[in-house]
Amino acid sequence: MSDHLESSRVAELRLASSVDPWTRLGFVVRDSGATSLMSVASLDFRFVDEAPSSPESAVTGWCLVGSSSGPDSVDGIATTWTESSPLPSPPPHRIHVVSIDHIVIMTGSLDRTSDAIEGVLRAPRKRVRDAGGGVRQGFHRAGDIILEVVERPDIAVDTPASVWGVVFVVEDLDATVAWLGPDVVSTPRDAVQNGRRIASIRREVGLGLPVALMTPHVR
Repeated sequence: MSDHLESSRVAELRLASSVDPWTRLGFVVRDSGATSLMSVASLDFRFVDEAPSSPESAVTGWCLVGSSSGPDSVDGIATTWTESSPLPSPPPHRIHVVSIDHIVIMTGSLDRTSDAIEGVLRAPRKRVRDAGGGVRQGFHRAGDIILEVVERPDIAVDTPASVWGVVFVVEDLDATVAWLGPDVVSTPRDAVQNGRRIASIRREVGLGLPVALMTPHVR
C-alpha cells in the first residue's frame, strides 16, 4: 500500500485571489518564489494565477502531506503532494488564529466525495448530518483539520467536489469582531456545536473564499 494512503493532512490551499484584502485585515503575507504565501495556524495559503474551479470560491486546489506522489485529484479537487512538510510557524497576524477548525468542501454527491476522501486521504467519514432543506453534511478528520463535505440540492449530482471555505478558531471572538467592525464581519451567532459561536467575514471583503471565525472548543 502506498504511503499517501497511510497518512495525509492538508498542508496548503491554492487561492486565485488578491493578497490585498487579507493584508488589510492584518494577515502577514510573504513572498515565496514566484508566488505569495500566508501561513495561518497549521494551514498555508498560496496565492496563484490560476483559474478557480468553482464560481463560489477562488480555491484552485490543495497540497496534501503523506507521499512524494499520489492522485492528482480528489473527486475533482486538484491535488499535489509533498512527502513531508513541517507545520508552519505563522507570523503574528493582527487576527490571532489559534487553529483551523474545518475546511468546507462543496459537492453534488456526499457519498461519492466521502468515498474519495477516505480512499485517498485514509480519513473515514465520522458522521452524517441532515441540515434540512435537502442539505447533507459529512465529516472527516484529516490530521488536525475537519473536512466538512456539504451536498446541496441545487448542485447537480455529477458536479465534482471543490474546496469552498474555511473556518478559523480565534482566541477571543468578541474582541476580534469588535476590532474588525460590522462592515467586515457579521454579528456572532450560535454554532451547530453546543457552546460555540461563529461569525462570518462578509463576502464583499473579497478574501476569495468564504471565511468564518469561531470560538474554541468548549472543554
